[in-house]
Amino acid sequence: MTGWLRHQKHALTTALKRLLAFPLATIFTTLAMGVAISLPSGLYLILGSLNQLAGDLPTRPEISLFLDANASAPQKQAITARLKQADIAQARYVSKEQALSSLGQTQDLSDITAGLTENPLPDAWVIRPQASSRDGLTRLANDLGKLPGVADTHLDSQWAARLQAALAIGTTSVWLLGSLFAFALIATSGTAIRAQVLARRDEIHVSRLIGATNRYIRRPFLYTGALQGLLGGVAAGGVVALAGWVLRAPIAHLASLYGSTFHLHPPTTIDIAVVLGLATLFGWLGAWLSVSRTLRQVDSSR
Repeated sequence: MTGWLRHQKHALTTALKRLLAFPLATIFTTLAMGVAISLPSGLYLILGSLNQLAGDLPTRPEISLFLDANASAPQKQAITARLKQADIAQARYVSKEQALSSLGQTQDLSDITAGLTENPLPDAWVIRPQASSRDGLTRLANDLGKLPGVADTHLDSQWAARLQAALAIGTTSVWLLGSLFAFALIATSGTAIRAQVLARRDEIHVSRLIGATNRYIRRPFLYTGALQGLLGGVAAGGVVALAGWVLRAPIAHLASLYGSTFHLHPPTTIDIAVVLGLATLFGWLGAWLSVSRTLRQVDSSR
């Protein structure tokens, strides 16, 4: 066990020395990997923030039922009884006082509502039907609109369902993009390691003559690839942090125009650990593929 640890320490030290021996090449390789990792990582964080925003929205279709201002008590009771039938999943009553109070709490509308001499808003019901098809929802909205005492109906929340569908497409696109950049990361690491193996061809020949195995020769290169991947992950974190800092103010301004407090959420500790782990793994994998192939070529050329 002690011998194995000593070999690992020697291989890691050798890998660090090789990276420090060519600082410019190491920097450019790290930046290339960082950019490749930052694109899917940044899109993933943006989608995560949008998913949290969409999670607060009603994803199921809703029907808003506005009552006539002159609706009588029997008519209101009949409407309440109708909303208890099986085709209604949930019904929530919103009085005109509650609606005005909520409107007054909305940004840029408090001054307008404060100047009103009387409440112009109607009493309303917010209904979640059992049906989910467009035809079924339209039919129910038309039936409810014909009830005595109902002034108007409005079918909404379809935009929220469309938002969820768009986010699902975005999530799939991020995974596809991440897979493509994973191959790019492996190729970048493999190319860099291949150049190092070819530059040390004579050194490898001498090591073979004194009994070095492929595993022993391969080990420092694997550590080099893993370290390059780790540095690429750190660089990606810097790129994403810089982009988030640049976009923070414009996004906050845009959200304020819509009366929203939306903002980009920073990555969690788990997100950071996953990105660094995957970057290290892909760097190691690219190094393993490259050095194994190159060693076979070196052996065949002897």
